[in-house]
Amino acid sequence: MMRIHAQLKAGEFPNCRKLAEEIEVSSKTIQRDIDFMRDRLGLPIEYEPLRFGFHYTEEVTGFPSIEVSEGEIAALFVAQKALAQYQGTPYERPLRSAFRKLTDGLKERVSFSWSDMEDVISFHSAGATVADLELFETVSQAVLRSVELEFEYRKLKSSRYEQRRVRPYHIASLDNQWYLFGEDLQRLQLRTFALPRMQNAGATTTRFRRPADFSIDKVLRGSFGVFAGGKKHRICLRFDAFAARLVSERKWHDSQRFRAAKDGGAVMELELGGLEEIERWVLSWGTHVRVLQPRALADAIAEQARKIAEMYP
Repeated sequence: MMRIHAQLKAGEFPNCRKLAEEIEVSSKTIQRDIDFMRDRLGLPIEYEPLRFGFHYTEEVTGFPSIEVSEGEIAALFVAQKALAQYQGTPYERPLRSAFRKLTDGLKERVSFSWSDMEDVISFHSAGATVADLELFETVSQAVLRSVELEFEYRKLKSSRYEQRRVRPYHIASLDNQWYLFGEDLQRLQLRTFALPRMQNAGATTTRFRRPADFSIDKVLRGSFGVFAGGKKHRICLRFDAFAARLVSERKWHDSQRFRAAKDGGAVMELELGGLEEIERWVLSWGTHVRVLQPRALADAIAEQARKIAEMYP
């Protein structure tokens, strides 16, 4: 919007096509920005047919500022730092562009020492996913437009791709990974797809109506991360004193409950719809945790422990 404002103020009579080419966005995006500037910010913008462009009908000395509190500015800073994990990925350019649009209107009214906060706030993300921006745009647009999506997908434990046709309901970033949630039309079930394992995605012209009762919160309620099965499992884990302090400091799942033990340890209870993700999490704590329930999880951990021991004779 600051680019649009500058050209309007200079009397250059910019139009949507010209601005879209210069800023490298769509003409619809430019039109939405102009509408926002005129209708929400109260700027005197009109289209001049003889000049084939927009202009200010009266003098505008400065771009209207957006009223924000220092806390909101701090929140913007935190958002900026969080986005830094995508530096060097295909997402960096559009994210920076979006952030500039959010903050351009603040420059006239807010003076804030970013460097002070940089000294005390930072984000470090391990294993951020590498995703194809073109694929992401195809998938996200299919979700927004409610059209069926076709793509090739490779399961985690498979070496070959399979053709899928899905009604995409929701796209989410979970644990630094993008996932698509939708109805698999071959299996007639709600399935979860990791975007890095998708290829050759294409939106169809077949529209659908997303179920009114679909809720991503409900879908994830039975999972310890992303994937949830149909069967409910009551999980009971015994942590030693060292791990108990660390585990109890975080919220891992909505159903979690802790009971303190006399030796300083703790018992953690939760209810999940699958065991695969909790198995990997339990293994990450090594000898600091013991599975009390269910037996299937305890057996799976014991089997993995035997295999690990065999690797180090």
